[in-house]
Order: sequence, then C-alpha cells, then structure tokens
Amino acid sequence: METDSDSTPPATTEARLALIDSVLALPFPAGDESEDSGAHSSGPGHHLLILRASQDFWDDRSPEVVEPAEQEIEDEFSVLATALSERWGEPETVDLWPYLEGDEGDEAPPEPMGQLCNLAGSMQAWRVPGTTRWLGLAVGQADPEFPIWLLAAVGETATLPE
Repeated sequence: METDSDSTPPATTEARLALIDSVLALPFPAGDESEDSGAHSSGPGHHLLILRASQDFWDDRSPEVVEPAEQEIEDEFSVLATALSERWGEPETVDLWPYLEGDEGDEAPPEPMGQLCNLAGSMQAWRVPGTTRWLGLAVGQADPEFPIWLLAAVGETATLPE
C-alpha cells in the first residue's frame, strides 16, 4: 500500500470515522479479486486503509523529526480508539507477530493479518455488533525511511483469534 496523489487519507478525525463507517458497509471483493487505490486496498474478506500518514524520513531520520511525527500519529490513534470504544466497548489487543512466524510450507496468514504483521506488532480490534466483521486500528511503518501510518483494517470475524 502506498499513498499517491489520487488517493490521500482523510484530513480530520470526523472524516476518518466516516471513512471507517463507509468501509464497514462495503462488500469484500469476490473470489481472488483485489483492489488497491493507494490509501485503500481490498481483497477477499478484508479491507485495509491508511487513515493518516506522516511525512517520509528519507532525508532526515533524526529523533527531532521522527518523534513528533510518531506522537501525532499516536495521538490520532488514541482519539479514534476512544471514539470507537464509546461505540462498541473496549477493544481486544491482537498480537500480530505470530503471523510472521510461520514455518516454510505453512499457509499464508489470512488477510489483512498478512499485510498488517509486516507493518505493526499489534492492533486494537473491535468486533462490530450486528455484523460478522471486526475493525482493527494499528500504527505501522514499512521501513524507517517510510511514513508512519495510522491503519484501519476490516476483516471477517473468523480471522480474529479467540
């Protein structure tokens, strides 16, 4: 997933919540189809969104640059997590590291866990009442030079560990 000029993350908390609501209602692509518009990718049984992105760190990875960017993303994560907890109750913490630890020959992890485990160590997840879906929030980064992302994932409840 990359952000591009045609598909940028929403600019406000309200817009991020509205995007989450709209994606929760979207059908998942059928069969083996997948879609990637930059800030939103989808495949069978999942959607993955970039809700906010920091600058990239190609030119400067000093703590004076990285730490404020991390804090901004973490602050927005907290705001969204609070709003979602008010709707659906407290989230569960899902450890994503085990999805990276498969032995050779093992099946690939279900999506969006396969993508998320390469970006973040854990996520907060809510089982959305009245649906068979869950919503997860995570903060992730592909590499130290890349932007820090606030991510939302939607998946089938069956893909969440019990």
